[in-house]
Amino acid sequence: MPRLGMEPVRREALISAAIAEIGAVGSLDVTVARIAGRAGVSAALAHHYFGSKDRILIAAMRRILEDFRNAVNRRLKAASTPRQRIEAIVEASFEPAQFDSAIVSAWLAFYLEAYRSPQAARLLTIYARRLDSNLVHALRCLVAPSSVRITAQGLASLIDGLYIRAALQDRAPKREDAVQLVLDYLALRLNSESPS
Repeated sequence: MPRLGMEPVRREALISAAIAEIGAVGSLDVTVARIAGRAGVSAALAHHYFGSKDRILIAAMRRILEDFRNAVNRRLKAASTPRQRIEAIVEASFEPAQFDSAIVSAWLAFYLEAYRSPQAARLLTIYARRLDSNLVHALRCLVAPSSVRITAQGLASLIDGLYIRAALQDRAPKREDAVQLVLDYLALRLNSESPS
């Protein structure tokens, strides 16, 4: 492979290695040398491609968010009703590639990074707004206008909370149970909106 063709391959390897390293350490307290070693390249090459550890971490965060967006979009294509749209979002949130222990640790680390880094904060704001927008769009057809926002917040809070539990506890719900907990909350909200 020509040398120019290796840059995208090495960048991807470094991003994947950063996610794996964060998952192994459980925080952003990782070094470029460890990330580079996991990727099979030199630390100098990692600096050449990204310029700093912070840029590698932001690239890793972008990758996780892009993978999540793709998972949601893939599932939304098969959803034909508002309730199926919400179920698609919930299932994408907890699909195996998203609810992997390294990804869960990375999410938690990125939430903490958002307090320090305006770039990380901006990326998490984009994630939160997209999640809210998708949920609100579907909920408008299912609940009273006065309940849309609070129901969307409840669903998003459950999703995020289950990620935190998965990162911090060994007794956190399994993937299937996490999906069911969120969908049970949805069913409760929808039942409370039904006329008696």
